[in-house]
Amino acid sequence: MTRVYIRLNGLPGPNAARAPLLERILARADQRNALPDWREQAYQLIAGAGAVMPGIGAAALCAEHGPVDGAAVFVASAIHCEAGMVSVRLPVNGLIQLEPAEAALLAQEFNRDFAGGAQRLLAAPSGRLFCVLAASTAAMTHDPLAVRGRDVGPWLPAGPGGSRLRLLMSEIEMWLFEHPLNRTRVARGDVSITGLWLWGGGAPLATLPQLDGWTAGADLLFGAWAVRSSFPREPRSGVVVLDTEPGSEPWQAVQEAWLAPALTALGARRIRQLDLGIGAQTLALRNLWSLRLWRRARPWWEYAQ
Repeated sequence: MTRVYIRLNGLPGPNAARAPLLERILARADQRNALPDWREQAYQLIAGAGAVMPGIGAAALCAEHGPVDGAAVFVASAIHCEAGMVSVRLPVNGLIQLEPAEAALLAQEFNRDFAGGAQRLLAAPSGRLFCVLAASTAAMTHDPLAVRGRDVGPWLPAGPGGSRLRLLMSEIEMWLFEHPLNRTRVARGDVSITGLWLWGGGAPLATLPQLDGWTAGADLLFGAWAVRSSFPREPRSGVVVLDTEPGSEPWQAVQEAWLAPALTALGARRIRQLDLGIGAQTLALRNLWSLRLWRRARPWWEYAQ
């Protein structure tokens, strides 16, 4: 069955605005049971049922850097956390996009200061950082996008290798505390880097697996493959990841580029189902969605909670 999955990652800002078309769709869609990891659900659409999803870090690093030596690869996302009286919180704007030169400097100095250890940092041309471990490390981790605005404690790595990752993250926090790069960032008005959030682990890849479908939008995993710049007309399954806040000024262009064409394809039966992922929910839209006039539209951000 040909389906398209659209993931909405945008969070409501302080002046969040309504998004009428999106809200009408959300109100008239059928709720489906979401998997713990939405990427796993989306990956099955474009790789085939039963396909094993690669590690997020492994796929992203393979696309940017190529094969690497090691047993496990994790994304090392730069973050700025705020410490409270009893907890540590990752603010909504706490994810830091490093400049490529900043990432290269951190990788170089980490590998010098942690020389002889069982881990190293690699900086990709995009400015992303990856942590490569010498030993296989299985741990349950969380995308920092899902942690924004929350206490980080319940979201730290868990499982067999969780304690190993938590210890490494603590060591990195101490290493960064007085790092010269942070003094430079603060002097120019940027927030300091308080840590590197390790997540999305998996075995390194020699090559990316082949997909039956297509990908578009901004995402570490799905962006590893060649992404579409417009909604395709051919009847193939696809995954679109949108970071734009619905209802914001840029949202209209995003809606016209992806959401409206997906509805057109659904109405023309080029696709059989449109899945919308928002927050922890996944909702399914089928051909007769527009007839459910009795369902009242609610603000889109209520679905994201």
